[in-house]
Amino acid sequence: MILKMNIDPRLHRIVAAQPYPLMFATISGAHLYGFPSPDSDFDLRGAHVLPIEKVIGLEVSNETVQQEMIVPPHPGPLPIGCGEGSALEMDIVSHDVKKFFGLLLKKNGYVLEQLFSPLIVQTTPEHEELQEICRARLDPRSSRGNEAHSTPGKSQSLLTSAATGVITKHHSHHYFGFAETQWKLFLKESPRRVKPLLYVYRVLLTGIHLMRTGEIEANLVTLNEEFRLPYIADLVARKLSGPEDLAVGQLLDSEIAFHESEYQRLRMELQAAHDASTLPELPSDGTRAALNDLLVRVRLRSSQSETR
Repeated sequence: MILKMNIDPRLHRIVAAQPYPLMFATISGAHLYGFPSPDSDFDLRGAHVLPIEKVIGLEVSNETVQQEMIVPPHPGPLPIGCGEGSALEMDIVSHDVKKFFGLLLKKNGYVLEQLFSPLIVQTTPEHEELQEICRARLDPRSSRGNEAHSTPGKSQSLLTSAATGVITKHHSHHYFGFAETQWKLFLKESPRRVKPLLYVYRVLLTGIHLMRTGEIEANLVTLNEEFRLPYIADLVARKLSGPEDLAVGQLLDSEIAFHESEYQRLRMELQAAHDASTLPELPSDGTRAALNDLLVRVRLRSSQSETR
């Protein structure tokens, strides 16, 4: 699923100015989830390639690079859909490719959503190859099709039928934990805002969809085309209508009991989806080999470019 969103040219300039070359940079956060407020900042996430001299010694530095900034207004007219040219608040976080690959081999939903975000600021052939290595390949006994996941003829040296992707049924634990954290934050607030509640629903629906299909879908509006929860559109509209501190973005006490019931119901649905999932228990040796092969080639290519 491709989201239609014009990328503010200031984001391209920020990405180009990063200290290390980026394999990819994508937009995460509320823009990816489908409910950015007018004052929402931009969350850029990616993977960078450290120079060889920074990774072969005893100490590895700059495995994670993080930068927060407020970018001045764009001097000229912006493309349609890029806002009104006001100051842009953003943060960018990137991990070195080895660290990023290691996180992909754990039940970490954050890096999966960053890797597969359709809001792409920068990409490379290696980014596309990494996506293909990491895609889930469901058990053929599953009734939920996996036909779209094969890419005949692509040159990916160690990507064979032994590679099952990095997505496992235990990624459900990430979504259980994330939803619980957001629900607790929601209950602690006074007044209670729509934003953390939308995060709760987004996370649970993403987890259920992932367990059923092996596919990452982080956009709540798109997810609700499948789940058809009648209250989601109203909550999203309230979040989109203005800055997050407006009364329209807050919930009445009378609404809480209903949403707690829905939270518990969707947790049970996520558990049922986990129990029925045909996703593997762990990434296969073939997947690990393909990731290792890509990492070695990326490092060697980076080393060769530095010597030119």
